Amino acid sequence: MYRISLTLCFLFLIQLLNAQVKWLKVDSLYQPLPSSVHVYRTNDSLNGKPNIAYYLIADLKDKHLVFDADTTLNRRLTPTQFYEKNNNPLVVVNCTFFSFETNKSLNTVIKDGRLVAYNIHSIPGRGKDTFTYRHPFGSALGISKKRQADVTWLYTDSSLKYAYSWSGQPSAASKDSSKSFDLGPLIKHQRVLHLGESSPALLYKWKMQTAVGGGPVLLQNGEIKITNEEELKFAGKAINDKHPRTAMGYTKDGKLIILVTQGRYPGIAEGATLNDEAQILKDLGCREALNLDGGGSSCMLINGKNTITPSEKEIQRPVPAVFLIQTK
Repeated sequence: MYRISLTLCFLFLIQLLNAQVKWLKVDSLYQPLPSSVHVYRTNDSLNGKPNIAYYLIADLKDKHLVFDADTTLNRRLTPTQFYEKNNNPLVVVNCTFFSFETNKSLNTVIKDGRLVAYNIHSIPGRGKDTFTYRHPFGSALGISKKRQADVTWLYTDSSLKYAYSWSGQPSAASKDSSKSFDLGPLIKHQRVLHLGESSPALLYKWKMQTAVGGGPVLLQNGEIKITNEEELKFAGKAINDKHPRTAMGYTKDGKLIILVTQGRYPGIAEGATLNDEAQILKDLGCREALNLDGGGSSCMLINGKNTITPSEKEIQRPVPAVFLIQTK
């Protein structure tokens, strides 16, 4: 009897830790909002740890909404500065990873159908592998002119007009001694580039009106499939670390979801792992989802108002690119 009671308590504890967080609609705090946009907040614990998170859901089919991006040239701006620069849009949220040395995005950004930032396809090795390079395909979330969203892995190059999407499953990063990884000449001579042997994948033009990159991918076909090993975003067991997070996904019925999780506030909001983030987006009904830059960069403004509190001494970190939602 005693053993049965312990087992039941253990099962109840597991169920409690894995329970979905409850969300409270907080539209009233961020008015005016279109009827197709809603904002939710939670302070339910996440795997037994203190948690604060927000998500915004917007109808991609609403033609009064404009899904956009903005970048800077060799400099960074805070989200509030981007808000002022873009005539006070409805939503401003951080997106791409970036270099502190150059202030440039390290991921794809597409604005008005044009590539304005590119994936980094060559990563130098460390230690004994300093003369080797790995060549990953980074991921991005895009929205087409027809207001359809897509998450995929991309090849981008400044010599090409379009980003090229890797269809099918993500590919493991190749490894060699070359500092560059250039598929441009092959793409220019073939309308469709076949790669692979046993199950060929395709690179094809990814014609998106707006897109922002980050990584890794969190959800594929509604299931948690984190492609960190293929995209080489976080080393070792870092995917299990709790941090502030930003992520985006979309549902089967055409809703865009933007999630921000507060972190690095012990006893108040300790952040989320990549798996936590993926589980939340799955529970919200996302079909595909993508992690974006997090940590001190995580910030979402709605009508110029903060949602989560930034982790860098409550000060917004300047970033080189943001995702925007404008209203007509």
